[in-house]
Amino acid sequence: MTRLYLAGPMTGHPENNYPAFHAAAARLRRAGFQVANPAETDLEPMANPTWGDWMRKGITQLLTTDGVAILPGAGGSRGAALECKIAHELAMPVRTVPWWLTKAGQDDYMARLLGGRP
Repeated sequence: MTRLYLAGPMTGHPENNYPAFHAAAARLRRAGFQVANPAETDLEPMANPTWGDWMRKGITQLLTTDGVAILPGAGGSRGAALECKIAHELAMPVRTVPWWLTKAGQDDYMARLLGGRP
């Protein structure tokens, strides 16, 4: 099963854009992906985590995945840009959430067509 890291803008967005991260993670999971969602990350018991603390945790998660699913607005995010740069340098695929969802649907269709899955 493919494991994806969600990358997108958080800083400066209402609720740190968590609703968009959670919605994308739910859709990807329903499509059969495992998802590393930085919006589900907890830095307890750290009192006041910095941007760097969150990025170190996110990059650690990123390194456990097979690819990156990009949320809208990621291009304007310093953190998402860094995560995508690392993924590119490690030859990991970086695609939009809809791209991954379409690929999952195509894979399922071909498997059914070829008799691999009902």
